[in-house]
Amino acid sequence: MMKKIAAQLTCVALLLISAFPYAVQAQQKTEYTNLSDALFAGGKLGGKRGPASVNWINGGQKYSYLAGEEVRSMEPATLKDELLFTKKGLTFPGTKKTFDYESFQFSHDFKNLVFKSDFRPIYRKSGIANYYVYNLQTKQLKAAAKDARTAELSPDGKKVGIERKGNMFVYDFATGKEKQLTNDATGENVIFNGHYDWVYEEEFGQPQAWNWSPDNKYIAYWQFDERKVPNFEMTNFEGHHSETVNFHVPLVGDENAKVKIGVADVTTGKKVWFKPDETGDFYIPRIYWTSTPNVLAVMTLNREQNHMKLYFFNVKTGEHHVVLEEENTSWVAIFDFYTDVNDMVYFPKDSKEFFWVSDRSGYYHIYRYSYDGKLINQVTKGDWDLIKVTGIDPKTQSIYYLSAESSGMAQEFYTIKFDGTDKKKLSTIDGFHTINMSPDTKYYIDRYSNIKTPAHVGLYDNSGKELKLLEDNAAVSAFIKTHAYSAPELFKVKTSDGVILDAYMIKPFDFDSSKKYPVVFTVYGGPESHSIYNQFSANSWQQWLAQNGYIVVDVNNRGISNYGSKFLKIGYKQLGKYESRDFAETAIYLNSLPYVDKGNMAIMGTSYGGYATLYTLLTYPGVFKAGMANSAVTDWRLYDNIYTERYMGLAKENAAGYDKSSTIPLAKNLQDHLLYIHSMSDDNVHPANTMQMLTAFAEAGKDVDLRIYPKGAHGAAYDLASYVLIQTLNFQYLEKYLKGKNDLVNINAKK
Repeated sequence: MMKKIAAQLTCVALLLISAFPYAVQAQQKTEYTNLSDALFAGGKLGGKRGPASVNWINGGQKYSYLAGEEVRSMEPATLKDELLFTKKGLTFPGTKKTFDYESFQFSHDFKNLVFKSDFRPIYRKSGIANYYVYNLQTKQLKAAAKDARTAELSPDGKKVGIERKGNMFVYDFATGKEKQLTNDATGENVIFNGHYDWVYEEEFGQPQAWNWSPDNKYIAYWQFDERKVPNFEMTNFEGHHSETVNFHVPLVGDENAKVKIGVADVTTGKKVWFKPDETGDFYIPRIYWTSTPNVLAVMTLNREQNHMKLYFFNVKTGEHHVVLEEENTSWVAIFDFYTDVNDMVYFPKDSKEFFWVSDRSGYYHIYRYSYDGKLINQVTKGDWDLIKVTGIDPKTQSIYYLSAESSGMAQEFYTIKFDGTDKKKLSTIDGFHTINMSPDTKYYIDRYSNIKTPAHVGLYDNSGKELKLLEDNAAVSAFIKTHAYSAPELFKVKTSDGVILDAYMIKPFDFDSSKKYPVVFTVYGGPESHSIYNQFSANSWQQWLAQNGYIVVDVNNRGISNYGSKFLKIGYKQLGKYESRDFAETAIYLNSLPYVDKGNMAIMGTSYGGYATLYTLLTYPGVFKAGMANSAVTDWRLYDNIYTERYMGLAKENAAGYDKSSTIPLAKNLQDHLLYIHSMSDDNVHPANTMQMLTAFAEAGKDVDLRIYPKGAHGAAYDLASYVLIQTLNFQYLEKYLKGKNDLVNINAKK
C-alpha cells in the first residue's frame, strides 16, 4: 500500500528541558509567518542529501553523481573529482531543442551514458520515455529508443534492451540497429511482455519486468495475460464529455493475470518458456540470474503468499528443480516497500552460494545456502531484526547489512563473515543510516542523522574509516538556531495487555508545563511500515502545529517492522484491531499527563493512516474529539488482492476477519467530528471506499465534512495549490474543534 504522503517523524529519547528556558529561547527565534511559510520550510529542515543519482562505475572504483547540469565522478581511493558530462550547449539529435533528461546509466566499459528523457508517468514507478546514448569520447549524442517503457544497457555495454508496447527489443551500438525479440503482445490490458500489470508493479515494488543475463546472451522477461482481470474505471469529470481511464486491477478474490517467464536469446531470437510445478493461482514476484551460466532462479508464491518456492531453471532446456522452500503461518516477505528492501534473496557474483533473509526464528536474519539447496549456516542471530543486506563479498567472505540490533528505532551498519563470526559495527554514530555500497564492497556512502543531528553524508572504506565528509548540512543547524524548532521527545506506553510501545511527542515552541495543550496524532500504522526512528525531524507540518500550541504525537504501533515477528504479525487477518487499540491507549495515557488538555485530541492520517484514523474513531468513539481521514480504505474487499490477501488471508477463508476489519459496519459508532478527504482519480484506494462509507454514514444518520478533489491521485493533492489548501483545511479543522475557534480566516478571501 502507498507509503505516507508526508514523511513520518522518527526519533529517540531527548532529555526534557525546563519550560522557562525553552520559552525564552523560543521567543528569541523567528517563527513561521503562515502555514505556507511553514510547509515550504520543510526543505530547509531536510537539507541537502549529498551526491545525487549515484552510480558506482568501473566495478566500484569510482562513483558518478549529478551536480547541477554536470555528471561528475569521484574516485574514493584518491578523492579525485572530475567532470564527465555537461548538457550545456547540447541539443536533442537533429533539433535545436536544449537537451534535458530525468536519469542516466553507464555502460560497463565506462564509454557511454544512456539517458532517459521526456518521461511520461503511467503508474507509481513506470512510464514512457525516450532514450539517448552519449559517447564520452566523441561527445556525440544519438537516439537509442523512442517511446519505450524501460531500457537498460547490457552488462558489457554493447547493447540496450528495450520494452515498448508490450514487446522486447534490443539495440546494438555497433550496428546502430534495433532488433525485435518478441511479437506476441496483443495490447495493454490484454497480453504483453516486459512490464508489469498495475497490481504487480504496485505491490511487488518493481517497474521493469525483465533482466539481462550476466553474459549478455539472454533477456528473461515476464509475460502477462490480463484478459480475465476485472476492469477499473475512473474519471476526473473534466470537459464536456469526461474522459474515462480504464485499466485492470484485481481486488480481493478476483482472478489475477496469468503470468509466465520467458527467456529470449538476443542473437538468435529463440525463446524458452519456464513452467514451475505450481497449479492454480500463484505469483512470480522475482527472478534472479545465478552465477552458474544459463541458470535463472525463479521465485513463486502461492495466492495466500505464505508458501515460497525458489526454482533453478536451465534457460536452454527449461529443466528445473526447487532449491529453497519456505512456509509461514502468516506471510513470507520477498521485499519491503517501506524500508527500501527490494530483495530477500541474494546471489553474489562468482559464488555458488546464495543468502536468504527469513523470520523463521521470530526475527529476520540471514541464512546461507549452497546451490544444491542445503542450508550451510545461519549467518546473523539474536532477538533483533536484520533490515537490509547492502553488500556481499565472496572473496573476503563478508556480508554488510543494516539492522535494528540496538533498538527498534535504529538503522545501523554492520559487517559479518559468512560463517557468522567476526561481527563488527561500522557505523560509529547512533541513529538512522542508509548505505549505498560499491559492488566490490570496498567503499560506501553513508547518509545518517539522529534526533540531535541533521543529515550528514560521508564517503567511507569498508573498515568504517571516513574518507571524506560530503555533506554536514551546516545550513540546517544554522536554521534551527535562528528559527523556532521543537525536537521530538520520546516516551513509552504500556498497553493494557502488557506490550511496551515507543512513541514521541513534539511540544509547542513556547511549552509551559503549567498549561494544558490539545494533542494531534499523525499516524500511518500499516503492516511492515515504520513511524519512529532515531532520525532528525524535518516534518514542517508538525512544526507548524507545535508553533500553534499543539502537542504532536505518533506511535510505533503493533504491526510495524523492526520489533520482531510477534510484534509485526499480530495483526495478521485482523487489520485495524491492534493499531486502533495502540493509538487509543496512547491517547488515554496522555490524558493522565498534567500538561495535556484531557480529551481534547485529534487523529489524522493518509492512505493506511486514513483507514487507521477511521477505524480508531469508530472503534473507540469519544477518545478523540476529531479526525481527518485522507484516501482511506474502508473495506479491505475493495482493495487490491496482493496487498490485502498478504495481510488478511483469502476472503472466503477469513470472512469474519474481513467483516471485523471493515469500517463500514461501524458507521453508527461515529461520535466525533470527521473531515473526510478523497480524490475521484485515486487508482490506489478507489473512490468506492469513500462512497460506500458515506452511504453507511447517511443510513446511520451521521454527518461528516467531505472534501472531494477530482483531479488528485492518491493523497488527493495534485499540485502545490491543492496541497496547501488541504493542509489549510486540516489546520482549520483542528482550530475549530480542538480550540473552539469559529472566527477562522476565510480561505477564499482575496489575498
